[in-house]
Amino acid sequence: MRKPLKKKNIVEPDFKYSSPLVAVFINKIMKEGKKSVAERIVYHALERAEKELGKPALEALDTAINNAGPQLELKSRRIGGANYQIPYEVKGERKIALAMRWIIDAARSGKGKPMEEKLAQEIVNACNNTGAAIKKKTDTHKMAEANKAFAHFAW
Repeated sequence: MRKPLKKKNIVEPDFKYSSPLVAVFINKIMKEGKKSVAERIVYHALERAEKELGKPALEALDTAINNAGPQLELKSRRIGGANYQIPYEVKGERKIALAMRWIIDAARSGKGKPMEEKLAQEIVNACNNTGAAIKKKTDTHKMAEANKAFAHFAW
Protein backbone atom coordinates (compact mmCIF):
# COMPACT_ATOMS: atom_id res chain seq x y z
CA MET A 1 0.00 0.00 0.00
CA ARG A 2 1.32 3.43 -0.92
CA LYS A 3 1.87 6.18 1.59
CA PRO A 4 -0.52 9.12 1.31
CA LEU A 5 0.88 12.15 -0.48
CA LYS A 6 2.29 14.80 1.82
CA LYS A 7 0.48 18.12 1.73
CA LYS A 8 2.62 20.90 0.27
CA ASN A 9 3.60 23.54 2.77
CA ILE A 10 2.58 26.92 1.38
CA VAL A 11 5.17 29.55 2.32
CA GLU A 12 4.13 33.14 2.88
CA PRO A 13 6.06 35.58 0.64
CA ASP A 14 8.69 37.73 2.37
CA PHE A 15 7.88 41.36 3.15
CA LYS A 16 10.61 43.08 1.12
CA TYR A 17 10.43 41.35 -2.29
CA SER A 18 6.99 39.68 -1.87
CA SER A 19 8.55 36.47 -3.18
CA PRO A 20 7.93 32.97 -1.79
CA LEU A 21 11.33 31.94 -3.24
CA VAL A 22 13.14 34.51 -1.07
CA ALA A 23 11.06 33.42 1.95
CA VAL A 24 12.14 29.80 1.49
CA PHE A 25 15.74 30.96 1.00
CA ILE A 26 15.58 32.88 4.31
CA ASN A 27 14.18 29.81 6.06
CA LYS A 28 17.02 27.66 4.72
CA ILE A 29 19.63 30.19 5.90
CA MET A 30 18.03 30.43 9.35
CA LYS A 31 19.74 28.67 12.24
CA GLU A 32 18.28 28.07 15.70
CA GLY A 33 15.10 30.03 14.88
CA LYS A 34 16.90 33.36 14.40
CA LYS A 35 14.81 34.61 11.50
CA SER A 36 15.72 38.29 11.79
CA VAL A 37 19.42 37.41 11.46
CA ALA A 38 18.68 35.22 8.43
CA GLU A 39 16.59 37.99 6.83
CA ARG A 40 19.38 40.53 7.30
CA ILE A 41 21.93 38.14 5.76
CA VAL A 42 19.75 37.36 2.72
CA TYR A 43 18.62 40.94 2.07
CA HIS A 44 22.15 42.35 2.32
CA ALA A 45 23.50 39.53 0.13
CA LEU A 46 20.82 40.19 -2.51
CA GLU A 47 21.55 43.94 -2.46
CA ARG A 48 25.27 43.25 -2.95
CA ALA A 49 24.59 40.78 -5.77
CA GLU A 50 22.26 43.33 -7.39
CA LYS A 51 25.01 46.00 -7.33
CA GLU A 52 27.65 43.59 -8.65
CA LEU A 53 25.54 42.09 -11.44
CA GLY A 54 23.59 45.20 -12.38
CA LYS A 55 20.26 43.38 -12.55
CA PRO A 56 17.34 43.13 -10.08
CA ALA A 57 17.94 41.01 -6.97
CA LEU A 58 15.05 38.61 -7.62
CA GLU A 59 16.23 38.04 -11.18
CA ALA A 60 19.79 37.40 -9.93
CA LEU A 61 18.59 34.88 -7.33
CA ASP A 62 16.34 33.16 -9.88
CA THR A 63 19.20 32.88 -12.40
CA ALA A 64 21.57 31.57 -9.72
CA ILE A 65 19.09 28.89 -8.64
CA ASN A 66 18.34 27.86 -12.24
CA ASN A 67 22.07 27.60 -13.02
CA ALA A 68 22.89 25.63 -9.85
CA GLY A 69 19.93 23.22 -10.13
CA PRO A 70 20.90 19.75 -11.40
CA GLN A 71 19.14 17.97 -14.29
CA LEU A 72 20.13 14.49 -13.05
CA GLU A 73 20.94 12.96 -9.69
CA LEU A 74 22.03 9.53 -8.49
CA LYS A 75 20.08 7.25 -6.21
CA SER A 76 21.43 4.04 -4.75
CA ARG A 77 19.49 0.88 -5.45
CA ARG A 78 20.32 -2.60 -4.24
CA ILE A 79 19.83 -5.19 -6.97
CA GLY A 80 20.90 -8.80 -6.62
CA GLY A 81 23.34 -8.19 -3.79
CA ALA A 82 25.07 -5.24 -5.45
CA ASN A 83 24.49 -1.52 -4.98
CA TYR A 84 24.11 0.50 -8.16
CA GLN A 85 24.12 4.27 -8.53
CA ILE A 86 21.18 4.89 -10.84
CA PRO A 87 20.71 8.27 -12.56
CA TYR A 88 17.27 9.86 -12.21
CA GLU A 89 15.87 13.07 -13.60
CA VAL A 90 15.38 15.78 -10.95
CA LYS A 91 11.86 17.19 -10.68
CA GLY A 92 11.04 20.90 -10.16
CA GLU A 93 10.75 21.36 -6.39
CA ARG A 94 13.71 19.12 -5.62
CA LYS A 95 15.85 20.92 -8.21
CA ILE A 96 15.21 24.26 -6.48
CA ALA A 97 15.81 22.75 -3.03
CA LEU A 98 19.13 21.20 -4.09
CA ALA A 99 20.27 24.41 -5.80
CA MET A 100 19.49 26.46 -2.67
CA ARG A 101 21.20 23.93 -0.41
CA TRP A 102 24.33 23.85 -2.57
CA ILE A 103 24.56 27.66 -2.77
CA ILE A 104 24.13 27.99 1.01
CA ASP A 105 26.60 25.18 1.78
CA ALA A 106 29.16 26.75 -0.56
CA ALA A 107 28.72 30.11 1.18
CA ARG A 108 28.98 28.55 4.65
CA SER A 109 32.13 26.62 3.76
CA GLY A 110 34.02 29.85 2.95
CA LYS A 111 36.11 31.24 5.78
CA GLY A 112 37.02 34.70 6.97
CA LYS A 113 34.27 36.93 5.58
CA PRO A 114 30.80 37.71 6.95
CA MET A 115 28.07 35.35 5.75
CA GLU A 116 26.25 38.02 3.73
CA GLU A 117 29.44 38.70 1.69
CA LYS A 118 30.04 35.00 1.08
CA LEU A 119 26.40 34.43 0.11
CA ALA A 120 26.40 37.43 -2.25
CA GLN A 121 29.59 36.15 -3.88
CA GLU A 122 28.13 32.65 -4.27
CA ILE A 123 24.95 34.07 -5.87
CA VAL A 124 27.06 36.11 -8.29
CA ASN A 125 29.22 33.06 -9.05
CA ALA A 126 26.15 30.90 -9.68
CA CYS A 127 24.77 33.58 -12.04
CA ASN A 128 28.06 33.48 -13.95
CA ASN A 129 28.16 29.64 -13.97
CA THR A 130 31.23 29.46 -11.72
CA GLY A 131 31.78 28.72 -8.04
CA ALA A 132 31.36 25.78 -5.69
CA ALA A 133 27.60 25.22 -6.20
CA ILE A 134 28.07 24.95 -9.97
CA LYS A 135 31.04 22.62 -9.44
CA LYS A 136 28.84 20.38 -7.30
CA LYS A 137 26.23 20.34 -10.08
CA THR A 138 28.79 19.44 -12.76
CA ASP A 139 30.27 16.70 -10.53
CA THR A 140 26.77 15.24 -10.04
CA HIS A 141 26.17 15.33 -13.80
CA LYS A 142 29.52 13.65 -14.49
CA MET A 143 28.74 10.87 -12.02
CA ALA A 144 25.27 10.42 -13.55
CA GLU A 145 26.85 10.27 -17.02
CA ALA A 146 29.37 7.67 -15.83
CA ASN A 147 26.56 5.52 -14.41
CA LYS A 148 24.28 5.87 -17.43
CA ALA A 149 24.73 2.14 -18.09
CA PHE A 150 22.57 1.38 -15.03
CA ALA A 151 19.70 3.63 -16.14
CA HIS A 152 17.68 0.58 -17.19
CA PHE A 153 17.36 -0.32 -13.48
CA ALA A 154 15.28 2.83 -12.90
CA TRP A 155 11.59 2.11 -12.63
